[in-house]
Amino acid sequence: MSIGDPRLENWETVSTFEEQATALAWRDQLRGMGLDAQCTADHPLDRFGHGDVYLVVPPEQWSRANEIVENLD
Repeated sequence: MSIGDPRLENWETVSTFEEQATALAWRDQLRGMGLDAQCTADHPLDRFGHGDVYLVVPPEQWSRANEIVENLD
């Protein structure tokens, strides 16, 4: 989980979540399928892991990641 990591600035958002556990589970699904998925947030999460969490991938992987997320929903 990255907070304000400038290396992920140009990555594309695949989905947003309100809590860390779900975001990490989706990240792990995408990683398991060979994608370079990361979870990031603009601000630290609260003590319960709640906040705005973004599941992101490099721009060239967005289409594949989006397809996977839509089919796993």
